[in-house]
Amino acid sequence: MSSAVTRCAVALSLLALAAAAAGCGGTVVDRAKLEATMRQSLEASLHEKIRSVECPSDQPVDPGSTFTCDVRFTDGQRKQATLEIRNKDADISIVGLKPAR
Repeated sequence: MSSAVTRCAVALSLLALAAAAAGCGGTVVDRAKLEATMRQSLEASLHEKIRSVECPSDQPVDPGSTFTCDVRFTDGQRKQATLEIRNKDADISIVGLKPAR
């Protein structure tokens, strides 16, 4: 893992995001809010511009579960961010960032 990725993972593991919305099947992660917050946080931590962040829609708020989001940089790089839902309030931490396959 590169030092920039390590710094990012450490810095962002402290990031908590309350991102919940009521969906048809219960509480789900607010995708738009999550993607916007991730983009700002990654740009600040990595000092690189992010083109887009794409997370799954209708992600249920299930404490302890993880999911991934696709991160695209303006220079063409693609990385995969792993996120963990910390609690029923949908506080989310970024626990990893690695090159996308």
